[in-house]
Amino acid sequence: MTTFIWVAVVVVAVVALAAVGYMLQQQKRRSHLRERFGPEYERIVAEHDNRREAEQELISREQRHSELDIRPLTDESRDSYANRWTEVQERFVDAPGFAVTEADQLVTAVMAERGYPTEDFEQRLSDLSVGHAATLDHYRTAHEISGRAARKEASTEELRQAMVHYRALFEELLHETTRGR
Repeated sequence: MTTFIWVAVVVVAVVALAAVGYMLQQQKRRSHLRERFGPEYERIVAEHDNRREAEQELISREQRHSELDIRPLTDESRDSYANRWTEVQERFVDAPGFAVTEADQLVTAVMAERGYPTEDFEQRLSDLSVGHAATLDHYRTAHEISGRAARKEASTEELRQAMVHYRALFEELLHETTRGR
């Protein structure tokens, strides 16, 4: 074989190895994002024109989250919030709409004390998705019901469901340490 053929074979082999390496890297990244974001991964992919854009958004969320000062609650704060949650649940019997509003405010207060920005709901979802993807749909549903409750458009059963959904995120935020940081 001539030198030209050998060079061509080597170039093709190098390109093939680079392509395989790139594909393996993409699969590893995709697997990491799926594991980290759970059902949120599929939701974001469905919202975007292509998987690459969706994955870039999730990577951006991870980067933003890594810059936040997320911290665990002190034992005193945890106990105080747990007591306040019990009070909110007790108020549900007499004033379910008010209790749901309080539950929303309590979840937001815990988030703020933990170090999450709380000004914008969509940004809260984005920030929470990094460490709390499993309970994010609970939060979305509870918040949507809370909005309807404020307009007096939610049934008592829906309000009860909102409390259950808020509790899922509340308990996770209350007891989570800063794992993964």
